[in-house]
Amino acid sequence: MNTTLFQSLPDAVSVYEVSPRDGLQNEAAAVSTYNKTRLVDALAESGLQRIEVTSFVSPRWIPQLSDADDLLKMVHRPPGATYSALCPNRQGLERALATGVEEIAVFLSVSEGHNKRNVNKSVAESLAGFRDVVQPALEHGLRVRAYLSTLWGCPYEGEVDPKRGVAITRQLFDMGCYQVSLGDTIGAGTPLQTKRILEMFLAEFPSERLAMHMHDTRGTALANVIVGLEMGIRTFDASVGGLGGCPYAPGAAGNLATEDLVYTLHAMGIQTGIDLDKLLEAGRVASAIVGRDLPGKVLRAGVRSLRR
Repeated sequence: MNTTLFQSLPDAVSVYEVSPRDGLQNEAAAVSTYNKTRLVDALAESGLQRIEVTSFVSPRWIPQLSDADDLLKMVHRPPGATYSALCPNRQGLERALATGVEEIAVFLSVSEGHNKRNVNKSVAESLAGFRDVVQPALEHGLRVRAYLSTLWGCPYEGEVDPKRGVAITRQLFDMGCYQVSLGDTIGAGTPLQTKRILEMFLAEFPSERLAMHMHDTRGTALANVIVGLEMGIRTFDASVGGLGGCPYAPGAAGNLATEDLVYTLHAMGIQTGIDLDKLLEAGRVASAIVGRDLPGKVLRAGVRSLRR
């Protein structure tokens, strides 16, 4: 599809669903393992092929995800779907291997302040620790993805130099990560800023090795996604219903809602392999298990006909 406004749109993109992990980790009330299973199964039923199910972190850090081992044993895994989990250290990797996940993820921040609050380590210490996780995971046949947070701004340090992110990403690829997801953790990004950041990254790395993880705190996530689409990004993280946020980024509530992303992509003629009606059912499951309405706009308003 080519129009005067959009010159470089793809036929299809990949949506990476993060609500079971990045969404539920920020909930104040406990969500049962059974209800988490309901959510993961509903997401898979919608056609989502890449779902980050949980995190093998210490329960002291993220109590909501303390049932990671049981959850991954309970969820249904349809053919072709890839289920992943966050693994911050070697102990987490050992737990992940016992559950049979196909993929793990590591995470760190561009800014020292957020990284220290998030994992109680400097950026250099985090990178050094990944060497005990990434290579052993690869040797066991797992793929490894990485998250790079606070690239668009830090809640503790303010503006962040994207060149630091480029240097960190280079090290993550050198370790063996297949993809790095670039994160606007506080939802501060604007389209021109996004263009400048992506220009810097795409000058050094192939577009297929980069993803975007945008929070919608200030309502600009979809606008930034459109910039990414135009510049060649083909993987976007999202969370059904807009569930979630970072517990160590004050005010950063709300990931980009998966149904808002999919609705927009489908209306632009870009395929995702996701059934939007079934995705809305998953959104209703998410709303039910957390006991409140979620901010996703399409979840609230419904889907009008996309026929043109």
